[in-house]
Amino acid sequence: MNKSLLFAWIVSITAMGGSLFFSERMGFIPCTLCWYQRILMYPLVIFLGIAFYRNDRKIYKYILPMSVIGMIVSSYHYALQKIPSLDEFSTCTSGVPCSGQYINWFGFVTIPFLALIAFTLITIMMLIHLKRK
Repeated sequence: MNKSLLFAWIVSITAMGGSLFFSERMGFIPCTLCWYQRILMYPLVIFLGIAFYRNDRKIYKYILPMSVIGMIVSSYHYALQKIPSLDEFSTCTSGVPCSGQYINWFGFVTIPFLALIAFTLITIMMLIHLKRK
């Protein structure tokens, strides 16, 4: 059993479940950058699930680009929320503002922060998986 693949898969399922909980159950409307993060995260659930089932040693080639781009988008989104002067560089021009914070646990944990943690954990697991190849 490949523990790094399993852990990455569980993280992706949790991230997807969390985003669906926030939007469908809590009624939080996703902003543009939230949608980009979802577009990058949701396929990881399927890819990592299949890779875990098949014990695919080369899945990192597909997962790493998506998880690293997800880290970049999440970091940018988090920076927009926490650094007010960056608001002028926001890509959200209509709908929900990307600088909005539906949650702000402990003064720093926001939804993009949670996505950043998930993408980072998946990236780390893929690097571990790559080393064990």
